[in-house]
Amino acid sequence: MISVGNGEEGVPPSLEWKFSQVFGERAAGEEVQEVDIISAIEFDKSGEHLATGDRGGRVVLFERIDGKDCTLRKDQEKRDYPASLHPEFRYQTEFQSHEPEFDYLKSLEIEEKINKVRWCQTANGALFLLSTNDKTVKYWKVQEKKIKKICDMNLDSSASARNGKLSGSIGVATDFVFPPGGFPSLHLPVVIVGHETNLVPRCRRIYAHAHDYHINSISNNSDGETFISADDLRINLWNLEISNQSFNIVDVKPVNMEDLTEVITSAEFHPTQCHTLAYSSSKGTIRLIDMRQSALCDRHAKLFEERDTSGSRSFFTEIIASISDIKFGKDGRHILSRDYMTLKLWDLNMESCPVATFQVHEYLRPKLCDLYENDSIFDKFECCLSGDSLHVATGSYSNLFRIFDCDSGRNEATTLEASKNPMRRQTQTPSKPIRSLTSLARSRRRGAENLNVDANGVAYDFSTKMLHLAWHPTSNALACAAANSLYLYYAEDIPQNEAASNQ
Repeated sequence: MISVGNGEEGVPPSLEWKFSQVFGERAAGEEVQEVDIISAIEFDKSGEHLATGDRGGRVVLFERIDGKDCTLRKDQEKRDYPASLHPEFRYQTEFQSHEPEFDYLKSLEIEEKINKVRWCQTANGALFLLSTNDKTVKYWKVQEKKIKKICDMNLDSSASARNGKLSGSIGVATDFVFPPGGFPSLHLPVVIVGHETNLVPRCRRIYAHAHDYHINSISNNSDGETFISADDLRINLWNLEISNQSFNIVDVKPVNMEDLTEVITSAEFHPTQCHTLAYSSSKGTIRLIDMRQSALCDRHAKLFEERDTSGSRSFFTEIIASISDIKFGKDGRHILSRDYMTLKLWDLNMESCPVATFQVHEYLRPKLCDLYENDSIFDKFECCLSGDSLHVATGSYSNLFRIFDCDSGRNEATTLEASKNPMRRQTQTPSKPIRSLTSLARSRRRGAENLNVDANGVAYDFSTKMLHLAWHPTSNALACAAANSLYLYYAEDIPQNEAASNQ
């Protein structure tokens, strides 16, 4: 059971999820360009801004707009309609963060795809964030600047243009002819700063040449001065203001690469303890390290690992045990991890086993061989926790995502689809399972090799997957990416008596 605010144990409130917004919705049959597919999502700590990165190396920023028009109570009382109770966002700006590169020493192409985006502390009204591709981390500053205009010119460009006398910009050779006697007087143009503003992104630092392998994680420290970047074998510690030097704090590379048994898959700083961080491995373990112990943290302070007591190991056991993502709870007490089949919630005070395990898509277990052949078994799904740590969420196939209550007594999930009708998967009538060989052959002839059917006959498409999603830090709202579309949903608490009557 999860302890509620008054210290007593209680059941997390049931949530009713509803569609809020969509950005970049594609029309039916519209082909999605590879560069437009979203590859990273992140809310800032205040929940006022949202950032996404895509495979084309672009970062897109959104800002929250609900409740900003009427900030005073008397203004809200004058409104003839209720204020929005859920976050609403609008497009703010976008910029090209990374470009495709080529490493001539290693004859290696470096994609521009954004792997992670992380918000930093704001200062002087400016936004700061980190973005990374496979090799390079960049530190961006996005600030509003007033637009400057030049006026009080000696030449009235509008009048000259109307007379057909001006064919180019001022300062460029034109067919303008001075009037007889010239101008009676000349004066300097005046630069006027108007009231209009424009968001200007500027790259402040570039942290490069520190990783031999692909960067899979970046994480800000709570001290506001440092961050980490992690690849398959190493974790480096950076100072935000120093781009030409980093400190290697974790190194799991063996002397002989043939002895390599596991790699780092994800890493994250503790939300409040600046000396503590956690990283996961491909063996399904999570290590908590304390940077105060030594400069090179080759020994962990805690090891979170669930022992397999079933004894039924197979070729796929280690593959599906690999952790693809970890997230600290906002209180710093829990860690949420996602492997291929499950979500696991760990208590920092209990290393032997998770306090809760949630089955994400158990129906896939008989299909692991097929998933291995088409490489779907290596998909990296992300996970997230609500701000109150009472709910967790993660993605699945067919653009579905699942939301669980953090109550050890229940393993029921709310399954939603990334569409304007998120409850469609729950309200549809289950069809009969497709069992006949003729039906299977017919589906393959139609090019539906990626379609599979669960026990209820519901088809799942492994070519569409919900890999990236983020939970709003202060509200029950989710942002998730389906190809090039960004969907936002919000939830309302259902009274316990009503929720019980609906079951």
